[in-house]
Amino acid sequence: MTTEVKSRVRWGILSTANIATKVAQAIHLAQNTDLIAVASRTEERAATWAEDHNVPTAYGTYAALLADDSIDAIYIPLPPSLHAEWTIKAAEHGKHVLCEKPLAANADEALAMADACRQNGVQLMDGVMWVHHDRTAAMKEKITDGTLGKLRRVTAAFTFNWDTIPVRNIRAMKEFAGGSLGDLGYYCVRAILWAYEQMPTQVFATARYKVGVDFNLAGILWFDDERIATLDCGFDTGLRKWFEVAGTRASIVCDDFTVPTSEGTARFWVHGSDGNAQNTVGGCIQEVKMIECFSRIVQSGNLEAKWSDVAVNTMRVCDALLESDRRKEVVKL
Repeated sequence: MTTEVKSRVRWGILSTANIATKVAQAIHLAQNTDLIAVASRTEERAATWAEDHNVPTAYGTYAALLADDSIDAIYIPLPPSLHAEWTIKAAEHGKHVLCEKPLAANADEALAMADACRQNGVQLMDGVMWVHHDRTAAMKEKITDGTLGKLRRVTAAFTFNWDTIPVRNIRAMKEFAGGSLGDLGYYCVRAILWAYEQMPTQVFATARYKVGVDFNLAGILWFDDERIATLDCGFDTGLRKWFEVAGTRASIVCDDFTVPTSEGTARFWVHGSDGNAQNTVGGCIQEVKMIECFSRIVQSGNLEAKWSDVAVNTMRVCDALLESDRRKEVVKL
């Protein structure tokens, strides 16, 4: 579909969850957007949040925000168990949807969300911010220009440690589709798919459960052409947020891929036979880049299926890893 380019994209936020604060700031900072409305489960909560975050309109129900014809795009930071319901409703109201990760509670729901957005002519993207950073493009260039040689292995990890499991935290609640794979491993799976640009042929995983959710998980993914990947994620290990992409000649190492340590510069290393070379990229705010990317798609009217495709595929891999742990055997995709 092609439409006339709009001057600015008008956004609404469906929920006042903590992550909504960061994305609201990004919408305010983006060059092609206006944040015009927020919804919460009560009008009082929505109004307080709207005042605190410079949002002109507050709604006491999610449905009321979706009925607002002045809104072009919706950001959904609800618990994963609610993503499918509200993404599909937003699509049916003609709203483009940026949905927080994990995209859904499972791959079937993710596919239903993608189908609904496609049928209603709206864009769907998951809220994986790091893929929009300028550094990510610089690392991808090293992968594609032959610097690494033929790719052989990707290794990724994302962990942090809960000394005490927080009460009523959705990441530790089965009913909200919590768990370390969806919260942390989702980033690792995306890094693997980003590097290889293909789906694995089979996976194997082992996980440990607490309070009904996977508290940590380690997985192996096999690909065509002698490629392999490993990942680990969990709520029981000190902060780690790194990956390595290794080829026959050299490797890329990024030790803070999910969120750069410094907003001023972002770094990664190329390790090869000639030594280690640190590369730096000028600072950018990755959540602002994500909002601007999404909004340019909305402005152009030319939907980009690659964003929903990779989100659905990320969910497919996550489902396969959990299924492998349940069955205690390799699962083919």
